[in-house]
Amino acid sequence: MQFDQFNLDNRLVKAIEHLGFEQASEIQQHAIPSAMAGNDLIASSKTGSGKTLAFLLPALHRLIRQRALAKRDPRVVILTPTRELAKQVFSQLRLVSSGTQFKSVLILGGENFNDQVKVLAKEPHIIVATPGRLADHLKQGHFYLHGLELLILDEADRMLDLGFADQLKQIHQAADHRKRQTLMFSATMDHQQVEDFALDLLNKPKRIKVGEITSEHKDIHQRFVLTDHLDHKEALLNHLLSNESFQQMIIFTATRSDTERLASFLQEQGVDSVALSGDLKQSDRNRIMEQFAKGQAKVLVTTDLASRGLDLVNVSHVINFDLPKHPEEYVHRIGRTGRAGEKGDAISFIGPKDWQSYLSIQGFLQQAIEFSVVNGMEAKFKGLKPKAKRKPTNKGPATKAAQKKSSKPKAKPKKRVFHDAQDIGDLPVMRRKPGEYTDDGE
Repeated sequence: MQFDQFNLDNRLVKAIEHLGFEQASEIQQHAIPSAMAGNDLIASSKTGSGKTLAFLLPALHRLIRQRALAKRDPRVVILTPTRELAKQVFSQLRLVSSGTQFKSVLILGGENFNDQVKVLAKEPHIIVATPGRLADHLKQGHFYLHGLELLILDEADRMLDLGFADQLKQIHQAADHRKRQTLMFSATMDHQQVEDFALDLLNKPKRIKVGEITSEHKDIHQRFVLTDHLDHKEALLNHLLSNESFQQMIIFTATRSDTERLASFLQEQGVDSVALSGDLKQSDRNRIMEQFAKGQAKVLVTTDLASRGLDLVNVSHVINFDLPKHPEEYVHRIGRTGRAGEKGDAISFIGPKDWQSYLSIQGFLQQAIEFSVVNGMEAKFKGLKPKAKRKPTNKGPATKAAQKKSSKPKAKPKKRVFHDAQDIGDLPVMRRKPGEYTDDGE
């Protein structure tokens, strides 16, 4: 389906054509007409399927074609779980809305609060934000949402996992009126907390589910390699960097400290690499992402901070140096490659510490997984055997009876005999005279 078949405003169609998009993706074909009709949506599809345009286009079309409910309040609020995803959405919004008069702002945690107060005072039409910082501004009265027309939650499940439920409720209650439309988008909607949350926020929503998150991604070649220990993983990584042709690579690690250590290891091997983690200042995170996006670094080493929303078309390889704790994150990680019809490779290292995570991923994907082997670098580790279940110990009557039989019979207590006596009163003490002897001769 072509974008000009949606009856979108001509300015939006021209912007899409200028960006090189012609054919709408499956999620866009289902979500755009339904959102343009004014329905609340709860939509899910695989990562990299074009969800961002699926909510940006109907949002901008509404702003163009309908009168604002209020003169000063923002008309659209888009919330994302991470600063990186918010920046990605904001960047795409700026491109698509370039032919319109609408002002959009980006409000993120970790950036100057007072500067954001000044930006909000300019009465923007669209706000892209992380929920924590936006709720802070809302609480202090720096803007109001009485005239909000469209509330969009991108990666709703992730926001709830990160503990933003209270902030989302606060934003929802500030704009709780019958004319508000709400759209919830995510790669995973099979999430009970999301379902419960949707009941509070959405009004008779249309449900759109395009593909299963667990279905195999045809554009991504997945490989799983067994490893013995940390040195073995580093040797395998060095082998892949030396023997595989790649454009750019993202390596996911378990902890923040591992990102710096591994990036330093790669730099020692002569590989241009940068490390990204949540404890960096926002300015440093922006600089690192800009370096990687411009191709100034070949490898990005990161935690799950970069597992969602980043649309980097030159990433040909994803390496799971450590497996994630949650199987859903595995799907989001490998979704950083194989985007926009390009082919990608996802390689996962599995050591003894990763085994339980591997079993969770295997059960979640419900796919047959075969291990790959690098010649000359085979692992001795072949997986962990399931722990044997302990036999329950019977502590019932039978056991007690057996204990009684095996124990020796206890001796009967001796009977104590008491004699009756007659009380004769106090007996005087007789003192012996000097020289007087008793009958026994003493």
